Amino acid sequence: MMFVGDDWAEDHHDVELQDVQGRRLAKARLEEGIAGIARLHELIGRQLDENAEADQVVIGIETDRGPWVQALIAAGYRVYAINPLQVARFRESTSVSGAKSDPADAHTIADMVRLQHHQLRPVAGDTAEAEAIKVVARAHKTLIWERNRHMLRLRHALREFFPSALAAFGDLAGADALELLAKAPDPDSAARLTTAQITAALKRARRHHVADKAQKIRAALRAEQLGQPAIVTSAYSATVRAQAAILTTLNEQIKSMQEQVEAHFGRHPDAEIIVSQPGLGMILGARVLAEFGDDPDRYASAKARKNYAGTSPITRASGRKHVVTARYVHNDRLIDALGRQAYAAMICSPGSRAYYDQQRARGLGHHAAVRQLANRLVGILHGCLRTGTTYDEATAWSHRTEQVAA
Repeated sequence: MMFVGDDWAEDHHDVELQDVQGRRLAKARLEEGIAGIARLHELIGRQLDENAEADQVVIGIETDRGPWVQALIAAGYRVYAINPLQVARFRESTSVSGAKSDPADAHTIADMVRLQHHQLRPVAGDTAEAEAIKVVARAHKTLIWERNRHMLRLRHALREFFPSALAAFGDLAGADALELLAKAPDPDSAARLTTAQITAALKRARRHHVADKAQKIRAALRAEQLGQPAIVTSAYSATVRAQAAILTTLNEQIKSMQEQVEAHFGRHPDAEIIVSQPGLGMILGARVLAEFGDDPDRYASAKARKNYAGTSPITRASGRKHVVTARYVHNDRLIDALGRQAYAAMICSPGSRAYYDQQRARGLGHHAAVRQLANRLVGILHGCLRTGTTYDEATAWSHRTEQVAA
């Protein structure tokens, strides 16, 4: 076998090749791209026995995505994506000087896969369809996060010079609020807005009870408030107009990207099973699939999937100390989607609600109980995907009902 450490950067890769005894066979700095991957194949070919198979080459790298990783997988190598924190801890276990360089990191990663590859997770063999869903689902969620950031910036600006706007508009990212703020980004121009203008904006945003809301918005915009000097107000109004334009564009692109998420996810063979789960629709289901992947062999058990999700607790036991805590190192996108699923499942699934109530009865707080429910739902999803069956309420919770009855 041969072990390769690959320390990657944006435009190059430092690699080191080792044999099973840890002897350095070769090292090099390779450029990113076709020429670099061809040279890596050449280096490996020189050192590997001509009768050896490609899967006898074990490669460690601190990422699980990108064309370089895909090229390594396509070549048949066994590729392990290693968390940079793991590499840092391993480096500290072998060196106390604190020295660090790219070639040294390549050596550290080669040592790590040589000694610990049986404890590392290989890069998942997800399909191209799952990778496409990951791209659009992550882009969609990122746009939503960006909208929230810009909405908070807009709110901060309004609070500083135009607080009545905050009272007038409950949803600053709504189409009606953005249209009116673009037209009237300062207190004076907002006070001159007519009922007809406000009503038209509300109708275009498809709001309900338009007449009542128009009167409330007009009254709030005309209310007395503490102001800023004219020149400061002018500066803030320019900021508000810019933020309104950005948020309007983000709303359009979020809607467009949502259509892409639904289209890609709807074509995946596991979509029917995933959306059958309580609390999962097309968008949340796509996010869950994107982060879990669709490699059927990636998770050996439901426990493994739960650990990857970050919903299962961790135990710290030493001497007389025994503490069970939540996992704080997790995939933020996945844990966000699973948490949202758990909240929704409590509404549409009696079994989920009963399970949540049982956790609360045990003395758990709200967030801990939701996390436990999310953990349980991950196990149910794993079972459905393993067996190729859709969710069934009675099957999923029958054993819990029997335990409570007993």
